[in-house]
Amino acid sequence: MTRSLVAVAPDCWRRPALADAVVRGGGTLSAPEQATGLVWAEPAQAHLIGDFVDAHGGIDWVQLPYAGIEPVADIVTARPSIEWYCGKGVYAEPVAEHALMLTLAGLRGMAAYARTDRWSTPQGRNLLGASVTVLGGGGIAESLLRLLAPFGASVTVLRNRPQPMEGAARVVGPAALAEVLAGTDVLVLALALTPDTAGIVGAAELAALPAHAWVVNVARGGHIVTDDLVTALRSGQIGGAALDVTDPEPLPQGHPLWTLPNCLITPHIANTPEMGLALLADRVAANVARRIAGEPLIGPVFVELGY
Repeated sequence: MTRSLVAVAPDCWRRPALADAVVRGGGTLSAPEQATGLVWAEPAQAHLIGDFVDAHGGIDWVQLPYAGIEPVADIVTARPSIEWYCGKGVYAEPVAEHALMLTLAGLRGMAAYARTDRWSTPQGRNLLGASVTVLGGGGIAESLLRLLAPFGASVTVLRNRPQPMEGAARVVGPAALAEVLAGTDVLVLALALTPDTAGIVGAAELAALPAHAWVVNVARGGHIVTDDLVTALRSGQIGGAALDVTDPEPLPQGHPLWTLPNCLITPHIANTPEMGLALLADRVAANVARRIAGEPLIGPVFVELGY
């Protein structure tokens, strides 16, 4: 068993929780020049990671703060000698909670009620006993299945490799998408953005949903063809959309999604720094401990799969 020298960068002092996590995991907080491991602490500065590891040749593994790897995919691909680990699964609980909130708000008409300035007519549907389809079978889906259980919803999960999941009525593969949409009251997107999943919900998929259905996206904006969604919302083809992510993002002022009465938008805050930092720190501590013990680390990046 060896002690791991780990740097927290680019500014260690800005993220003391991550520095403490290195020590909590049994590692030694190190200057980058001596480090063998790196915890990247600034999600907004992804463009700096490649030059940083190139300048410090002793680093052979990196813990990224992201669940998805789109911001660093090219950097990771260009440096195959380094072991890369991401935050997949770290933020599942707060994101699933946000998905549940958006689902209830959408079904209960909050998009319209929040905009009105007078007593209005009743609207809304129950989540109780509803048919929910979740695209993606990772940590967010697992957490959401648990949160949906008290509502007695019938949940179908669509994932690349179908296998039973606790709380899901059934788990199906991508080929079943068109089939399951026809009976879906709520469609939740909680999957990684890859070339195969970009635009997975477009005009055809929206047309396949019932007229009352709500689309909830807590994954990435690129999963939905935005122009097709605007058309479906304007025409009443679907009940509505509740979006924590958009394409483009940030969504510019004046975009029609802001004013549509059947659209709810939150600005990519299903997981905030305040929520996520403690969760990421726990992952850092766990992975440092695993590195020292010679055990596999959690969250390896598979570039060929896009996550």
